Amino acid sequence: MLNNNTEIYNILPNESSQTIRQIAEKAAAKYTVICLKSDILLGQNALHRFAQIADDTSAGLVFSDYIKIKNGKSFPNPVIDYQSGSLRDDFDFGSLLFFNTAALKNAAAKMTENYRFAGLYDLRLKLSQTHKLFHISELLYTENESDSRLSGEKQFDYVNPRNREVQIEMEHACTAHLKAIGALLEPNLQDTVFEKTENFPVEISVIIPVRNREKTVADAINSALKQKTNFAFNILIINNFSTDKTGEIIDDFVKKYPQKVIQIIPQRKDLGIGGCWNEAIFSENCGRFCAQLDSDDLYSDENILQFIVNEFVTQNCAMLVGSYQMVDFSLKTIPPGIIDHREWTAENGQNNALRINGLGAPRCFYTPILRAAGGLPNTSYGEDYAIGLRLSREHKIGRIYEPIYLCRRWDGNSDAALPVEKLNANNFYKDQLRTIELAARMKINLSKRTVV
Repeated sequence: MLNNNTEIYNILPNESSQTIRQIAEKAAAKYTVICLKSDILLGQNALHRFAQIADDTSAGLVFSDYIKIKNGKSFPNPVIDYQSGSLRDDFDFGSLLFFNTAALKNAAAKMTENYRFAGLYDLRLKLSQTHKLFHISELLYTENESDSRLSGEKQFDYVNPRNREVQIEMEHACTAHLKAIGALLEPNLQDTVFEKTENFPVEISVIIPVRNREKTVADAINSALKQKTNFAFNILIINNFSTDKTGEIIDDFVKKYPQKVIQIIPQRKDLGIGGCWNEAIFSENCGRFCAQLDSDDLYSDENILQFIVNEFVTQNCAMLVGSYQMVDFSLKTIPPGIIDHREWTAENGQNNALRINGLGAPRCFYTPILRAAGGLPNTSYGEDYAIGLRLSREHKIGRIYEPIYLCRRWDGNSDAALPVEKLNANNFYKDQLRTIELAARMKINLSKRTVV
């Protein structure tokens, strides 16, 4: 309920730096509320609760869970706690942001850039440098859902070419933040020195972790078998205790191609996708390089492995990330089409990797460096992002901007349409990976300054 002392300002667009400064200049009360939607319905005593918790925690920004109305039905929409690694520009605060006005003014005064799109993002990054951003696990307001797309579609907004100008600004703001907190890395990575091919059983191994993919695994294996190369390669399939016909399908390939298709059945039953990768990369059968092929997906043509190995040598990198095309089960292109992650640059990719939510696919590695890093975390989400962040501290990551991989979206995909609880868990984990990486990079920079 608004009282006679309430002033309302309709200032658009709220993304611009100019708008943020205007809000900060006009704010006169102890607290300032920015609403990103016009149809928010406040819950019982909601503003009082926001103010009470802002007082108790001395937070610079307070945000809460909320109720979402979608297709006429109400659903609770929890959000997640903010941590230092919550650098995604799409972090979900909800649509009601409750600021300590003094903190708001202080952060706005530090905003020296004139962003068209990254003003609010720049504000919260600068605010986080000096204040807590506090999450209230209470449903304090209701809003209407205006974006009806599935989670599997929304997750690629940041690589949509139409958003490129926005992403450049977001990268600039994040890079400035990393510099301010002592986590920015300089692009002075050394070329990778490769061991001789003779030290490995094959030049490259295709790694396919699989569990219960009887509908797709044969397509994936055939995609790898069709590769034309001037070197030897093999296919390491880690069958993670499938209970459908997946194992039988793999057995048929092993019998037909015993020198090329190798099935690995782990001794452990607690492995995620990352753990399955570790079974392969530490196997005596793993090649000098290793390349991803998910059991749902396909290489785009018969020359991809040759192309990958050539690019490793040309780019002298420890990790190589390709680009892929989104397709449906029948291989028809679906939105957003090509995912090429052009937000990665040789100059700033290792820093901008802390802002985005993934590095792309397929992921390929120089095996000795991947082994030296200890392999991948034993998880089934974010394991590739974790090792990518870790390697990018010290090693060059190469890029292929042509689509060399077909990523199939169908009902059986693990991330095609996620409930909010699972989406939150995934996002929290990746934020935590960034929190860990920030701490490591700040430690690296501090040690360099100490040495000097």
